[in-house]
Amino acid sequence: MDLKNKIALVTGGTKGIGAATAIALARDGANVAIIGRNEDEDARATKKGVESLGRRCEIIVADCGRPAEAARCVQETVAKLGGVDVLVHSAGGPVNGGLFEITPELWSAAFDVHVHAIFHLCRAAIPLMQKKKEGAVILVSSTAGIRGVITNVAYQVAKGALPQFARALAREFANDNIRINCVAPGVIRTRFHANMSEQQKKLNLEQRIPLHREGTPEQVASVIAELIKNDYLTGETFTIDGGLTMRIA
Repeated sequence: MDLKNKIALVTGGTKGIGAATAIALARDGANVAIIGRNEDEDARATKKGVESLGRRCEIIVADCGRPAEAARCVQETVAKLGGVDVLVHSAGGPVNGGLFEITPELWSAAFDVHVHAIFHLCRAAIPLMQKKKEGAVILVSSTAGIRGVITNVAYQVAKGALPQFARALAREFANDNIRINCVAPGVIRTRFHANMSEQQKKLNLEQRIPLHREGTPEQVASVIAELIKNDYLTGETFTIDGGLTMRIA
């Protein structure tokens, strides 16, 4: 897909991987709607970054984990920018707790933002793509959804659902030339990992990650952009983790 003058909707687009993705897509010529729960300093900084590249950026304040809000995100993107050609679901956050620590409310909330949101976003956005016979959807999963992480059950299971969702939709909409792929970042230098203990950071860099360094949001965003532009890729999940998930010892 040539991104010039295409319209991208990026959930979680006000910070971290989502913000880096919005700017990467703008650099390739797209106009972008960024979805966040607040129009805060981060949102305005991302908007400024997109607009500095000569592209349009709209901030849409919404909780995309709610069905009506997810649909509104798509509707507002169409109203303000003229359509939706690309959908990137990067919204999410940590949900800590093992089986007996996590509450039923937090379990449900994890699925609302990570899984239910993309279900409702796709139901609203894919018909627009079908009309054009072209579209791309990217889901941001995690290496935690591929390999086990202790005391993080809700996050792992929710993120683990996304690669299968991508495969299911990739098969369903291939004849419409709509491609659905997934990325699974590892330890990325974002606020998500900011509260990690120094001991855990040392373990990650010295023993768990073969490249011995964290990734950056920009490195994840560059893969997302390439997955959108390469029109012979669909139904795949790409790990971006410095070799973390390939280790067996």
